[in-house]
Amino acid sequence: MDGVKIPPHDGPILSVVDMHTGGEPLRVIVSGYPEVKGESVLAKRRYVRENLDHLRRVLMFEPRGHYDMYGALVVQSELSDAHLGVLFMHNEGYSTMCGHAVIALGRFAVDYGLIEAPQSPETQVNIHCPCGLVKAFVEYCNGRAGKVRFHSVPAFAFAIDVAVSVPGYGEVLVDIGYGGAFYAIVSAETFGVDVKTSRTRDLVDIATAVSNAVKSQVELHHPTSPDLAFLYGTILTDGKDTFSQEPTANVCVFADAQVDRSPTGSGVTARIALQYYKGLIQLNETRTFQSGATGSLFTGRAVEETKCGDFKAVVVEVAGHAHYTGIASFVLENDDSLKDGFLLK
Repeated sequence: MDGVKIPPHDGPILSVVDMHTGGEPLRVIVSGYPEVKGESVLAKRRYVRENLDHLRRVLMFEPRGHYDMYGALVVQSELSDAHLGVLFMHNEGYSTMCGHAVIALGRFAVDYGLIEAPQSPETQVNIHCPCGLVKAFVEYCNGRAGKVRFHSVPAFAFAIDVAVSVPGYGEVLVDIGYGGAFYAIVSAETFGVDVKTSRTRDLVDIATAVSNAVKSQVELHHPTSPDLAFLYGTILTDGKDTFSQEPTANVCVFADAQVDRSPTGSGVTARIALQYYKGLIQLNETRTFQSGATGSLFTGRAVEETKCGDFKAVVVEVAGHAHYTGIASFVLENDDSLKDGFLLK
């Protein structure tokens, strides 16, 4: 930040690069964090949750962030083939996978020198997320990174047509898919709303009610780690699950009623996995997904069959664009009663 003097402060300076993917923010934390201890990325996730959570609140909450802010902390990975490890954070805690963040981090890694000698027309970036290694492929031309696609961890249909009791709506059938995180997925039409035209608050209230119902009535499990066995959110869709050249729209509400402005990368992954399981889409058929919130677009396609424990799974390729919005250096002052952050609900 040439020419801008750092103001009086107490403690570390927290430096970030701000980006967005399809409207969904990503605050990439580049310096100011203490050492993150742990022998694995999952262990580091536990460490920051138990020891450094005050810094998540500082950077995600007001007055430096906002209710729907999203962050990424770059860490060392224990995997020899990973270029970087990452911990994702939001208004409630720490997620295990985030597609919009992977798209942004792919570009960031190339532009900020985390990759030696980027190659044209495309550079591979291996990003170790808490859910596993995700391979991103970054368009690179004339010294500048562009569109990013990534290959997911194995994604699968956990359950189809699960009956849950949702207060105010009675028994509702939902699908549960895993795309690096677990989502409940249901057509908005079930509740008499539309993901493109209904009020965001109405969609949030419905999705939150569904999430709460699933959390209390359905026991999730993941074949490789209990750390992954939790419901991240609910995705309300336009119900257009059968393959088509036309986009299908959705709105994802995750964490503590946080609204994704993008089509949701890990949500696209979960939706593709469910559609493939149901025979509604075939390998290498590319589907376009639209954010009901902003109209932004991702594409998704199942590229390979695989397994995840006993689950039949697919590797899903998701693609989109990320853009920079700025850089910042954040500070704290000890006499500031609001220095640790706050949220308005």
